Amino acid sequence: MWVRIEPLMPANPVRGRRWADHRRTLEAIAWKYRTGSPWRDLPEELGAFQTAHKRLIRWAMDGTWGRILAALLAAADDAGDIGWTVSVDSTVCRAHQHAAGARKKGAPDLAEPDDHGLGRSRGGLSTKVHLASDSHARPLVLRVTAGQAGDAPAFETVMAGIRVPRSGLGRPRTRPDAVLADKAYSSRAIRSHLRRRGIRAVIPQPSDQVRHRLRRGRTGGRPPSFDAEAYKQRNTVERCINRIKQWRGLAMRTDKLVIVYNAALHLAAIFIWARGARSEQERT
Repeated sequence: MWVRIEPLMPANPVRGRRWADHRRTLEAIAWKYRTGSPWRDLPEELGAFQTAHKRLIRWAMDGTWGRILAALLAAADDAGDIGWTVSVDSTVCRAHQHAAGARKKGAPDLAEPDDHGLGRSRGGLSTKVHLASDSHARPLVLRVTAGQAGDAPAFETVMAGIRVPRSGLGRPRTRPDAVLADKAYSSRAIRSHLRRRGIRAVIPQPSDQVRHRLRRGRTGGRPPSFDAEAYKQRNTVERCINRIKQWRGLAMRTDKLVIVYNAALHLAAIFIWARGARSEQERT
């Protein structure tokens, strides 16, 4: 994986003291989130925890993580390795008590929301991760909101995040062939949004919407089309969520700032995509 990631890492500054090795720093950040350990418990052979933590924040602020992920997506698309039947869903991640207590108003240069992506419910503090995955259970978009936020209001934000650059000339690809989602996304606004963009919607109707349409009779209109066979592929987004939550530091959030937690999510996505193209057997 390092062979694919190394050319995409930022160059070391020319002036100043020698920087810590990028590879060791990346391994230190990955170790922290894979194990869910505190920063101070970082093994000695992975360097100082302050270096890894500062580098994580610095690369989040300058967009390094997003650029690396975009480059990997462009390479995969150029190789025909992205499945453009996209599934959309969300997952709630419990927040540790250490995640609370950040300033209520984030710094403007961090684009930090006032709630820091944290919500409070009966279960305590939580964060919700909205994502879109390709048809091979790999994340295309990751967005973080407070835990009590609904799925449908975040749909257009997630769709706007699908932007895969071309390796050569041409605009980035932003339109999947189809979007699969569960009943929580069954709304007139979402279906209209997909129809305007020429994207096939594969979304089942909840029973209350079906009853309401039937009760209205002729004025209820026709039922929306639904491909039950294609909907069987929606498990890809569930598998994608499972792959991300194998990182214990992501399954339970301990970061105070959402920009840091979001950077760690992108690091997990980078590792998933950097594992390389699928084998020929998987493609067939």
